[in-house]
Amino acid sequence: MDAFYASVEQRDDPSLRGKPVVVAWRGARSVVCAASYEARKFGVRSAMPAVRAGRLCPQAIFVPPDFVRYKAASRHVREIFARHTDLIEPLSLDEAYLDVTETKTNLPSATATAEAIRTAIREETQLTASAGVAPNKFLAKIASDWNKPDGLFVIRPHQVLAFLAPLPVGRLPGVGKVMDARLEALSIKTVGDLRALQLLELEQRFGRWGRRLHELSLGIDDHAVQPNQLTLQVSSEDTFEHDLTLDELEPHIRYLAEKTWAAHQREAQRGRIARTIVLKLKTADFHTLTRSLTPSLHPRSASELANVACALRERVERPPDTRYRLVGVGLSGFVDRDSFIAQSDLFDNASLDQS
Repeated sequence: MDAFYASVEQRDDPSLRGKPVVVAWRGARSVVCAASYEARKFGVRSAMPAVRAGRLCPQAIFVPPDFVRYKAASRHVREIFARHTDLIEPLSLDEAYLDVTETKTNLPSATATAEAIRTAIREETQLTASAGVAPNKFLAKIASDWNKPDGLFVIRPHQVLAFLAPLPVGRLPGVGKVMDARLEALSIKTVGDLRALQLLELEQRFGRWGRRLHELSLGIDDHAVQPNQLTLQVSSEDTFEHDLTLDELEPHIRYLAEKTWAAHQREAQRGRIARTIVLKLKTADFHTLTRSLTPSLHPRSASELANVACALRERVERPPDTRYRLVGVGLSGFVDRDSFIAQSDLFDNASLDQS
């Protein structure tokens, strides 16, 4: 979906259409949840401090997020997907993989299916979506970003090698800033450069990840679309433009808690709840830290999740001037809700009997 939260706001309030909309609470501790394309022209991006967004785009219209409406729109889009295939792997409220090798509609191609889905989304929700059509998931993901907004990009099997060759290696999944720098030190800047290296050399330098890099450079990705798989963990994380201290992380943690809670609610609809709260941090020198807590009562709202995640900072034994480049909030330890409640009742009753 294109600028999903902001697009929903512009759809529901015609006075916002064509204007720079920033979905965020006002205030020094708030961060941007989403920005319309009009706001993005000024450099406004998701997870940016709201204060900075206001400086970059003084004429921006700030709208507080309304996740109830966003989830409703997401459900409608998901229903449109399901008319074409049952092989749907949601990634978030506004993104999913679909396997359309075989479809319910018998349309002649994946491209025709993508067009039909985009048309239905536009007509039924008054929102726009961009689609990537490709032989596998990682290529489809790259393609979906190619013609945004309201675009369609197709990578046919015979085009894969030529399409990938000039791309920066940073476009490959899993190649972050650290790996990008390590590859650049080897004079590898594009996927074509990476492909020129022998598999043996990549494995010697990067182990199993070297084999994965080699496969990606050739457009190989055998990961299937996974519908209805049991989730082990849901999480959201952000990397900052400028490193922050522990005390400066609270607004970012609260923003990420909202995103993680939205993902948790989808699992809750399947009768599953998460018991363990996880705070992830990455220091400016790339050390990753995690702190977790499994409370006796599982969190019941995004606010409760955020409160615990913020409190987990107290268990980070680092100098107060340590700076962090990334923060993440996760929920893990999923259990069946009914059996968990039954177990809790059993222990409570046993305690009463003993008393």
